[in-house]
Amino acid sequence: MTVHEELGQALRELESTMKASELWRMERPAPEAFDSSQPFCIDTMSLPQWLRFVFIARLEALVEARAPMPASCDVAPAVDAYLIQEGAKASQRVLMGKVVERIDQLVTEN
Repeated sequence: MTVHEELGQALRELESTMKASELWRMERPAPEAFDSSQPFCIDTMSLPQWLRFVFIARLEALVEARAPMPASCDVAPAVDAYLIQEGAKASQRVLMGKVVERIDQLVTEN
């Protein structure tokens, strides 16, 4: 399996984990929200919005194009901090953490 195929699989797992955790259903942010210069668009989107509409979308485009991976990816700590802040269950934090850590690893190591 190529790294692009593995990443595609991990992105689908992230989507299903977000759906199971009720973090998927939301409105698409306004177009100007995507113009943020802040990490994770923190000033214009919630972290789940950023994951769905920016992170997953950009990585899916990279997978489809078989494009080179970014130099690094370190999203898991932000996801964990967000889930702690929101009072998520430990099981939800573990599931989300594992899948995002896998994506971080696939991107950074390739």
